Amino acid sequence: MKHCKLIIALFSFIALSLSAAAHTTEHPHTEAVDTMILVDGVQVTAVKQGLVLRSEPIASTIVGERAVSRNQISALKNLAEMVPNLHIPDYGSRMTSSIYVRGLGARIDQPVMGMTIDNVPLMQKNTFDMELSDIERVEVLRGPQSTLYGRNTMGGVVNIYTLSPFHYEGARLQLGYSTGNTFRLRASFYEQFNDKWATSVSAYRTTSDGFFRNSLTGADTDWEKNYGGRWKLLFRNNKGLRIENTLSLSETEQGGYPYAFLGGRSEGVTNADGYAVTPGRIAYNDSCRYDRMTLSDGLTIQYETGRYSLTSITSYQLTDDDMHLDNDFTPLDYFTLQQKIKEHVVTEDVIFRSKGDRRYHYLFGLYGFYRDQQMEAPVVFKPAGIDAMIFAAANQATGGRVQMHALENMPLDSEFEIPAYGFAAYHESSLRFGKFEAKAGVRIEHEQVSLDTHGSGTLKYALKVGAMPRPMEQEPVVLETESSYKQDFTEILPKLSLIYRFDENRNLYASFSRGFKAGGFNTQIYSDVLKEMLQAQAMGGAYEEKDIMSYDPEYSWNYEVGGHFSCAEGAIRGDFALFMIDCRDQQLTVFPAGKSTGRMMTNAGRTRSY
Repeated sequence: MKHCKLIIALFSFIALSLSAAAHTTEHPHTEAVDTMILVDGVQVTAVKQGLVLRSEPIASTIVGERAVSRNQISALKNLAEMVPNLHIPDYGSRMTSSIYVRGLGARIDQPVMGMTIDNVPLMQKNTFDMELSDIERVEVLRGPQSTLYGRNTMGGVVNIYTLSPFHYEGARLQLGYSTGNTFRLRASFYEQFNDKWATSVSAYRTTSDGFFRNSLTGADTDWEKNYGGRWKLLFRNNKGLRIENTLSLSETEQGGYPYAFLGGRSEGVTNADGYAVTPGRIAYNDSCRYDRMTLSDGLTIQYETGRYSLTSITSYQLTDDDMHLDNDFTPLDYFTLQQKIKEHVVTEDVIFRSKGDRRYHYLFGLYGFYRDQQMEAPVVFKPAGIDAMIFAAANQATGGRVQMHALENMPLDSEFEIPAYGFAAYHESSLRFGKFEAKAGVRIEHEQVSLDTHGSGTLKYALKVGAMPRPMEQEPVVLETESSYKQDFTEILPKLSLIYRFDENRNLYASFSRGFKAGGFNTQIYSDVLKEMLQAQAMGGAYEEKDIMSYDPEYSWNYEVGGHFSCAEGAIRGDFALFMIDCRDQQLTVFPAGKSTGRMMTNAGRTRSY
């Protein structure tokens, strides 16, 4: 009871504390101090953490199989309702699956949190918002995990583990129907042939009509169809060898972006059919949808003895997605966007770690990846959009004496090749002395990413000067341009922690670590660059090249104290964590100066999150 009184007093103090989110992020928010949701026991299959997360110097939330089923967690964004300091907004399609944690994150490009499925890292953020089925548990580790996991884990890591046929046998069937004409079907089969071989096969299918309707076309805007499957084959023997291969395939078809116009200069403007732009109404005339196919194969080979384990994790990942947007989201014929990405990724992670009951433990790792990404992002400006967004300012500047008018659609074709590779070596040591344990780790990581662009466009327009009876068609402006960019990063990512254990489930800890989020390129702004080039040529001027195509890495220093407690023979358990993150060069999504289109990533000066 003495421990219970201490813990109740401690949590009373924590309940009165304020958690302040970073004040320069896109979605600042305040939430309770980090806690831990403890659920049913699970089989330990992690290869980088200790056997029990509660005994580690980490703020974490573990959601077990029963909690996943009870809370109907079918996608990653459902976790935000259960995990403190975690925010996963729904931006209108599964492509924009951004994660914000402890006040940090960005809407586009590099994620602030990493994700693994059965220890295999997912390299493409566009695939984070997927259908979750047959989940054994989900671990959310908050705070920089860059030492063990590397790039883009400065906010933490989400580790997802699926059911193993060595732990569960039989058939499972789930049927569900809910509002929005939403139908869900899942089926799986688990079989252990003998004490060495086991396999599982699972499949799912979900459909939904959605909840929003386009008042212009009468069609549903957020309809969705998903299907996919997973085949897992496992081998183990009595000599410490374990082999696991998981092949997954998924397909998503989705209407997207039920966005309503809130007001502005287009308010009240009518299209060719007389339909007016009205605030608060979802009404756009061009197609919005998102299609995605993913294929992945992960091979894990592990050999264990009583003193050490050696693990190799190899993966291949293919992502092929296609997004269509009515980019003005109004009934006006302004401009449309398509973005197609096809990406091949190969990763390899080798981990060698000590085992057994000893004072000193170690972990060594080698990691490498190669990514080949091809992207096409054609934008089509329609005559009304060209007149309103390109020619309007120039026509107004002449006082009406000179008028330029578009004659046809202006296609801007953008093609990108974005190869990248990286490799890293990392190490962690831990030493126990009495009830204390000290951990120290470091990771040395190098990454290179390149961008080769090809852009083209044609502008056909007419010019009317003074009292001319009608506009005169001008010589078309034709643009062809190519450019190349390259970035290299070499980072040293240290981590130190000290933990004092009252027993296996009660402890206090302090940690200090460095986080890193890779830099990249602003492909979404490239169509605006082409548009300005064409505009400059049409008006007889010169385009002033701006340094906006790339952005720098983001860094953080994380300081944290916390603890894990239990009392009443384990009936009451809880965690707390107090943290301060000092972030430099934070990556923020912004519009270019003076523009309202073409999002880009830029670096802020300094951010602090408490």
